[in-house]
Amino acid sequence: NAEFEFSLNPMLDEALQKGVPLYFVLEFELTRPRWYWVDEKVLSSTTQYRVSYNALTRQYRIASGLLGQTFESLDEVEHFLSRVNAREVARRDQLVKGTRYEAAVRLRLDVNQLPKPFQVSALASREWTLQSEWHRWSFTP
Repeated sequence: NAEFEFSLNPMLDEALQKGVPLYFVLEFELTRPRWYWVDEKVLSSTTQYRVSYNALTRQYRIASGLLGQTFESLDEVEHFLSRVNAREVARRDQLVKGTRYEAAVRLRLDVNQLPKPFQVSALASREWTLQSEWHRWSFTP
């Protein structure tokens, strides 16, 4: 489970209103620290969310893979994206009991998925930069 402080700025909302879909990526990494070498990356996963706005129905849509959900307001979209619940990230047989692991998670706007003219704007403007810091923690199964 994770919860991010997440809010779309007016420029991103305007882009959505004008038909530009926004892509958000939830990234998770699991590593095993080693004192004698670089940390071993045990696994990593990403989940991509495509957020779009339909002007005809005045609804927002979030799609991830084949699944999609509609929302009435931007606040509902922000609420959905900012919370991750009951996400399975590793199977029990992938972890070694008694070994310490480092986990990290973050949510970010993927500017590489934007149309090319918006990518140029994103490079020059901080308003297109939306990402959380990596949240890191250790655990031992």
